[in-house]
Amino acid sequence: MPRPPASARKSGGATRPRLVTTETEASPVTKTENEAIEAPENVPTPLFPVEEISPAGAVAQEERAAVSAFQRGKAQAAAQAKTVRAIQPQLFSINSKGELISPAAEIPALNSSSPLDVARWWFRSHLEQLNRPKNTIASYMYDLAGFEEYTGPTALDKVTSGDVAAYLAQSQKKSTRKRRLTSLGAFFKYLIQTEKILDRDPTDNFFADYIPLKTPVVLNQREQEALLETATQENIRTFLMIYFMVKLGFTRTELLAIQPEHIDVSDGPNPVVYVSYDDKRWLKKERKLTATPDFTQAFQRYIETFQPSRKLFEMLPQSVNKLVERVARDAEINKKVTPQSLRDTFAVEEARNGANTIDLLKILGLAPDPRNRMSVERYLKLAVAA
Repeated sequence: MPRPPASARKSGGATRPRLVTTETEASPVTKTENEAIEAPENVPTPLFPVEEISPAGAVAQEERAAVSAFQRGKAQAAAQAKTVRAIQPQLFSINSKGELISPAAEIPALNSSSPLDVARWWFRSHLEQLNRPKNTIASYMYDLAGFEEYTGPTALDKVTSGDVAAYLAQSQKKSTRKRRLTSLGAFFKYLIQTEKILDRDPTDNFFADYIPLKTPVVLNQREQEALLETATQENIRTFLMIYFMVKLGFTRTELLAIQPEHIDVSDGPNPVVYVSYDDKRWLKKERKLTATPDFTQAFQRYIETFQPSRKLFEMLPQSVNKLVERVARDAEINKKVTPQSLRDTFAVEEARNGANTIDLLKILGLAPDPRNRMSVERYLKLAVAA
């Protein structure tokens, strides 16, 4: 028997996942699969002499006539069904997100000759078990579905480096090619290292295009003050969200993940904010930040007014973008202001206050790799230029 994928083995491996679909309304003629449908022959029509029918018998005659009509209709439907060729439904179907659709069915175990759509489903299951971000999973599935659309229903061991090169070449944008290569690389790494069903990676010898870092859009001191003042006039929640980004350097993801217990205002004018992660992969991004005295009062007012539960802010990521755009527009700031530009503004202010490259990496929760070093060096240059 084929070895089940690692995703199934980790959970015990005894049972493969099955898709449960909702039942549909039965058709007039219901038969089990592969069972022949035969129409009843010579359905008799009862004859009732008029002279023998009493008032009570008339009712019985109507009932028997109705039964007879039903039998004739059933016979006609059965006869029509005999002329329709039965179509065997597909075992399963997988959509562009790597999700199983169609009738309930077992998902085949992975092997080197499995089609791309089966492998994509198992890859998605693997990523979900690792609690990878939903947007990351969606991005991978989108790129892999596009790759399958280009290659057609190809077996895993038939995918070549030429297929990869042609798929990458379809896009004229460096960022798209880089994203596609990342998705394909993660997919084949899973098949080789985790599932151990392939021994070669068709994405080898491909390198992502170098994409220069853009110059950050930062706010000057007057614009920062106007932004915070406008946020205060809107409500205390808006002020607090803007504060987290422009005064503490929070990313949008960190802003939506922070919990009330991550904030310590017991020391009044010296509040402390902890950036914490549940995923062990990001433990190095955890950090402790100090806020200004006005943060304590704003936080306490927010808790009293909004009484948040598990998360401090319950909001969609897109809503955060719109909030920042709205406040910047109301503050009459003639720049494209985003959550990232607020974080960039914080980093430049820290550089102006004497932070060096190592300091900025720690304050921003960035790994000390070459790409991140280049990123924070932009803040140092902007601080000097200002």
